[in-house]
Amino acid sequence: MKFFSILSLAVTLAAAAPVEVVDTGVADLQVRQTGATSNELESGSSSACPKVIFIFARASTEPGNMGISAGPIVGDALKSRYGSSQVWVQGVGGPYSADLASNFLPEGTSTVAINEAKRLFTLANTKCPNSAVVAGGYSQGTAVMASSISTLSSTIQNQIKGVVLFGYTKNLQNLGRIPNFPSSKLSVYCDVADAVCYGKQAYFPSSKTSEKPLTRPGTLFILPAHFLYQTDAAVAAPIFLAGRIG
Repeated sequence: MKFFSILSLAVTLAAAAPVEVVDTGVADLQVRQTGATSNELESGSSSACPKVIFIFARASTEPGNMGISAGPIVGDALKSRYGSSQVWVQGVGGPYSADLASNFLPEGTSTVAINEAKRLFTLANTKCPNSAVVAGGYSQGTAVMASSISTLSSTIQNQIKGVVLFGYTKNLQNLGRIPNFPSSKLSVYCDVADAVCYGKQAYFPSSKTSEKPLTRPGTLFILPAHFLYQTDAAVAAPIFLAGRIG
């Protein structure tokens, strides 16, 4: 019963969550270059490798293979900085269906989703070994990234210059890290009111004089803050990745 209650809550909040439009100045988000689906790594030629390859795993229930929130925003910011021809954007799709139920698996996602992300990182290495690879994930997509990157070979890991995770579902369990991956290459964005990832406590304002804990940290209890990473995706995350890319 608890399982289905949580799923119902997640679906309800996902449908009702407001979309925040932010004017950041980092990228022209009014003219989207990156849609809900992007396969530039898979379709690109090894004779025209870009400076940067960005691989992203979307949140549960998001459409396409990039989603319509954090992924395209980061992709657009990178294209704005380096030029569209110098950035390939690739979403994790195919076997990764971004279904809700997979959040409750031990790795926070499915084995086939993890393997699909590993396939894309391997493809980037074989097709364009000299390109800088950066990656990102949102919600369930963070679990896809964490589990895939942690099990890649050192050669492929070394090509990955930076990773950004929004609403990291394994943030508490992995102590804010990706196992077997340098912390200096990782930036986690977790709102203090996001119970999914905040490592101490998520609060809901209940009065002028006190705040009572609404839920335990590191759970899959979805609060509105879990949907508010657009600004981080437009500003802080691209700046971090650019610093890693050089």
